[in-house]
Amino acid sequence: MRRSLYVLLLVLSGCAATPTAAAPAPTLESTPEGALSVGFLVVDGIYNTELIAPFDVFQHSVFHTQPGMRVFTVGPSRQPITTFEGLRILPDYTYADAPPVDVLVVASAEHSMDTDLEDEAMMAWVRAAGARARYVVSLCDGAFVLAAAGLLDGLEATTFPADVERFREMFPTLLVHEELSFVHDGKAITSAGGALSYDAAMYLVEQLYGAEVARGIGRGLCIDWDLGAVPHVVAD
Repeated sequence: MRRSLYVLLLVLSGCAATPTAAAPAPTLESTPEGALSVGFLVVDGIYNTELIAPFDVFQHSVFHTQPGMRVFTVGPSRQPITTFEGLRILPDYTYADAPPVDVLVVASAEHSMDTDLEDEAMMAWVRAAGARARYVVSLCDGAFVLAAAGLLDGLEATTFPADVERFREMFPTLLVHEELSFVHDGKAITSAGGALSYDAAMYLVEQLYGAEVARGIGRGLCIDWDLGAVPHVVAD
């Protein structure tokens, strides 16, 4: 009885998933025609929130529009990577065999501001994948990786609030905003990160599929989505 009441309360509150299209998520082996490929860079020390927030939002698109997004992870090898908080993740692809991506997502990792930028194989893949992608998205200090790869040249951007000054020092030609959730300039969407990582992902979904799809995903994830209430900049 208690469980039934709990489920009823979830439905009434809008916190239960309410898919508009009963379709399974795309598999790695079979991608529906027209689906956007979304590749997430995963390396040791990646932060859970910056990875999982956009991953969930983009994956849930398949329940609200067809064909939606096909999401997958790309790492240095097929060996497990360990997040900063201790989760272990098996990458779906490596830099060597990853398919082209329509959306490149670079979440923050423990060493996004230093030694990761010296990883030639990682930076080469980010540079090449990002150049071909329709959008590049960074969360928190993932912006340092995009900037070092030359993918933010001449653009406006943002990053984790505590690292804004370091970002400006390392990339003095960039116009760096602060006290915003995210910045969209050209094909780059950069986010402050943390819980605000949901905002950047929801924004991209709305740009691609419309406000109703975004609101549907929001209902399923208990996000009261309203772009007008989110502090952001869309550069001209």
